[in-house]
Amino acid sequence: MGSNLVWIWSVLAIVGVMLILFSGKDADGKSASTEWGYLAVLGGCFGLLSGYMTFSAVMLIIVLVTGSIWALDKFMLARRREPGAMVPHYIDFPRGFFPIIAVVFVLRSFLVEPFQIPSSSMRPGLIVGDFILVNKFSYGLRVPVLNNVLVPVGKVAHGDVVVFNYPEDEKVNFIKRVIGLPGDVVSYRDKQLAINGKPVAHVSQGEHQYLEKGLMMVQTQQYQENIEGKTFRTLVVPEAPSYMPQGVRQFTGRENCEYVENGFTCKVPAGQYFMMGDNRDNSEDSRYWGFVEDRLLVGKAFLVWMNFSDLSRIGSRIH
Repeated sequence: MGSNLVWIWSVLAIVGVMLILFSGKDADGKSASTEWGYLAVLGGCFGLLSGYMTFSAVMLIIVLVTGSIWALDKFMLARRREPGAMVPHYIDFPRGFFPIIAVVFVLRSFLVEPFQIPSSSMRPGLIVGDFILVNKFSYGLRVPVLNNVLVPVGKVAHGDVVVFNYPEDEKVNFIKRVIGLPGDVVSYRDKQLAINGKPVAHVSQGEHQYLEKGLMMVQTQQYQENIEGKTFRTLVVPEAPSYMPQGVRQFTGRENCEYVENGFTCKVPAGQYFMMGDNRDNSEDSRYWGFVEDRLLVGKAFLVWMNFSDLSRIGSRIH
């Protein structure tokens, strides 16, 4: 986490504590400034913790803390209070937050999680500014935080668009397309993708251009590809190499890959996946940082629910 963000979240938490300690109280012992104080403390703590652990882990901690206060009050403290007695604000506000936070945690952990497209790596299908929904149970109900499969539901398939924790920084989420399953041999040479020795069908769709970061117009060639019945569009820059050698890291399983001048070949290890962006020459993916373990999967992307810059994209299915 950047030092500036640490200061911002720290100041927010401190301001919250000050509001709680020095706010005036209404007749019922509460005040609007006290409530804002607790919200500020919650937001500050959330921001600070997010710099060191995943969003799900932070949510779990907050659920456990507020849930413990709620349970303590319900089963012990409330029984000891006189009828009509005022509930202390340090009990009242946390117990009030608990049901809301718990519902959000359950929805994000087991059903649907929102995600915003941060880059052009999945163009032309997904563009910067798309807000998408991710199906959390497509690949099984998973234990929160640990992310191990608890109840098997479905399996990862070739061509799925998947959100996952970035292997080099698990606090960050990435979105790519599944190209290789465990045991597959994936090759990409001279811009031709092949899986287990079988070239992936790709048909030219002509030229395609897009504005990158509002500054530069990028000229590409668009193709329609088909992997096991899944049809989607990809972009390539014909004169660009199949990968940038200087970008390849010494990732775990690097010995499973062979990099040559015109491309590479990788055998996917057990329990892992090979991911690539549809914008082939503008994507940081498994070519560079390696394979994605099953435990890092977040879910399958299925719908664009909002794009404030292009409302026509609302409701678009993700293929």
